[in-house]
Amino acid sequence: MDDKKRLIIIDSNALLHRAFHALPPLAMKNGQETGAVYGYLLTLFKAIKDLNPEYVVATFDTKAKTFRHEKFLDYKAQRPLTPSGIVTQIPIVKEVLEAFKIPVFAKDGFEADDLIATISKLALLQNNNLEIFILTGDMDSLQLVNEKIKIYTLGKGIKDTIIYDINKVVERFGVKPDQMNDFKALTGDPSDNIPGVAGIGKKTAAEIIQKYNSIENLYDELLTDTAVLKPKVKEALRQNKENALMSRELVEMKNDVKIDFVLKDCEFGKFDKIKVEEKLYALEFNSLVERLSLLSHK
Repeated sequence: MDDKKRLIIIDSNALLHRAFHALPPLAMKNGQETGAVYGYLLTLFKAIKDLNPEYVVATFDTKAKTFRHEKFLDYKAQRPLTPSGIVTQIPIVKEVLEAFKIPVFAKDGFEADDLIATISKLALLQNNNLEIFILTGDMDSLQLVNEKIKIYTLGKGIKDTIIYDINKVVERFGVKPDQMNDFKALTGDPSDNIPGVAGIGKKTAAEIIQKYNSIENLYDELLTDTAVLKPKVKEALRQNKENALMSRELVEMKNDVKIDFVLKDCEFGKFDKIKVEEKLYALEFNSLVERLSLLSHK
């Protein structure tokens, strides 16, 4: 009998962004936008129904700049400002999470990604038999996937979900999860303005990582000129070595953020159903109230 307990870690900002852009605009009678909150809760409810977790915790970004901005001034420089429609919905999501008694973590100087990596590490130290699902709207967390950690993310729409385990990551990207940072060191990440190596696309990057396992090995081979690569690719790699190494550092999620995390505090299901119903009715999410009974109470 499988006695594994499950933890869902919510990547809140990524999920809100995805919901905001995936759903048609939605607002309360007073004009307050609520579409991102609705999409966020719709996905969370589905994840809870699908995964039946014992524990749930949420992470958020803060407005403060992070250590990545100090390493690379142009980090996320070309990213447009977060739409005000999302910004005004963040406090609302936090209120709903509070009603559900789901703990929230955010820390200046770090991104939600770093908190996710840290919580994953601490949770497994507190219960090594745990199965962790990261609920997110983007692919940054794929680097954490292993035998105990999976990604639960959105497909094309808000109702279509995909679970990434090790095999699914390899199938999609051609590299293992623990090679995703090396892969991104070469391809870069336009959404975060991470440069990577100019001229190297995903297919070439996957082939290089398959052959050399890591960019450290790759650059060792380039140094001794034993790397078997097209001259054009070799030249691009040599010219962009600094960018590649910096990019790898920028995409790596830090798992040593100093936070006070206790797995037991994240036990899900001990909320006051009436208070949650009141909150959902106040947001005019009547259809979600009907779904409440489907969420398991441990």
